[in-house]
Parts: sequence; structure tokens; C-alpha cells
Amino acid sequence: MLGCMYYGQIGKQDTERLLEKYGKEGSFLLRDSQSVPGALCLCVRRTPFVHTYRIEHSSQGWAVETINREKPQWFQSLDELIECYRNLTPHNMVPLLYPLEKAHLSKEDRQYTAPAQLAYMEM
Repeated sequence: MLGCMYYGQIGKQDTERLLEKYGKEGSFLLRDSQSVPGALCLCVRRTPFVHTYRIEHSSQGWAVETINREKPQWFQSLDELIECYRNLTPHNMVPLLYPLEKAHLSKEDRQYTAPAQLAYMEM
């Protein structure tokens, strides 16, 4: 599932453009963090913004970085994290409703996306 919504090293502006062009309220995708090597960003459209949440990976598993030093909820896989937040959205997050799948992009827009292979992700 994640390979279809993982966009790799796409930048913030391209992410916003794709979510605006192809997404709707609650559309989301995953991309590599530009500021923290090895981290991912979960980007969710909620007009007029795209909200971005950093996902970290450690020996404990996967977690969304929290604000105000709250204790993060850890998951054994990225799939588990996404499914949990799709079913029960924390009060400080925008609901994850619709994965923005690369298959729905035009041929021109697919140039901005990474291949479906995720070398460092545990599935």
C-alpha cells in the first residue's frame, strides 16, 4: 500500500502542487524529509494548507514526531502507523482520508515521484 503513496525526494512546493491538483480535503502522501535525513514526512491537505508531520524511525519502530514533548505512539511498521491514524486521528492532526496514489497522476506529474521501491522502509 505505501509504495503507491510514497513520493521519495519530492520537495515541499511539488508536494503542495500535487495535493492541490489531484487531492481533496484529507488527501495525503509520504515523502522524504528534506531537513532530517532518514525521516519521512506525512503531508495532508486541509485547505488552505498542506499540513506536514515528520515520521521518525528508531529501534522502537515508527512514530509521528510530537509537539510539546508528548510521548509518541510507536508502531512496528509504517503500515500500522498509517492505518491507526486513518482510523483514529489524534486531536492535533488533520484526518488522513485519501491516499494520493501515484497511479492517479498524469504522465507529466509522475516525473516528480520516486520509484515504488522503498529501500529503507520495513514493510
